[in-house]
Amino acid sequence: MFKIFKKRSEIEKLEGKFKKLMQEWHKLSSVNRAASDKKFAEAQQIAQVIYNLKNEAI
Repeated sequence: MFKIFKKRSEIEKLEGKFKKLMQEWHKLSSVNRAASDKKFAEAQQIAQVIYNLKNEAI
């Protein structure tokens, strides 16, 4: 009910950033291949950080 007062975890923040980068990657994929590859690489780095954080929590 009061989700607006709940702070987002580090994983949730990174997942939002990952989703945004993947959207930008998709838009750029048909226009500028070099910029598209750069966004994809950034997204993969964030995905690795998310993976590591999730494995630490286990």
